[in-house]
Amino acid sequence: MKRAASQKTTASRKNTASDLTALARIRDAALEGFATDGVAATSIRDVAKRAGVSPGLVQHYFPNKTALVEAVGEHVLTLATDAFSDLPEHTSPIQAQQELGDRVTAFVSEHPTAVLYVARSTADGDPAALQIFDAFIAIARQQWQRLADHDLLRPDADLAWIALHSVTIILGTVMLQGAIDHHLPQPFFTPEQLDRWNTAGNTLFREGAYRRPGDPTV
Repeated sequence: MKRAASQKTTASRKNTASDLTALARIRDAALEGFATDGVAATSIRDVAKRAGVSPGLVQHYFPNKTALVEAVGEHVLTLATDAFSDLPEHTSPIQAQQELGDRVTAFVSEHPTAVLYVARSTADGDPAALQIFDAFIAIARQQWQRLADHDLLRPDADLAWIALHSVTIILGTVMLQGAIDHHLPQPFFTPEQLDRWNTAGNTLFREGAYRRPGDPTV
């Protein structure tokens, strides 16, 4: 009896792991479809075909497209929150911006489809994507506010627009990557060009937003 129970438990664990793998594969297929074709143009059948499963299996995990869109949104938000949740404290503007720029570059490099999804769907006016955009802005605003609280930013820094610029530069770059590639010696997603983008962005924000030696205090 004990052996049978043990075998049943093992089988149950395998099924659970398989379910999680199938669910993630379907979610990721939906994310790719939403990013490349748009949310409105991507059907349950399209997602199933991209994931290599039946439409029935998609609806087993996600009863309707709304549930699928919500799952994709939650996944993207989790990725973004995890990427920027543990930034260390810095007393130097150079160190602070370098760390932030490195995190942004790593996020774009590791999750380009997620970034493209938010960019494209926000431009399309998709309500779920607009909520993710708002969440991205909130994450950026929180990070910049933290730097301001440590007296690292200029006293006249407009935190609302700095946060907006931070997010829209990221989304716009990935959205327009094909056009941008024509102006670069290598594709944007090569390590050399990502590093160049990081350096240029760090300089842009550091020179425009951070306090300089001799700046008056408020």
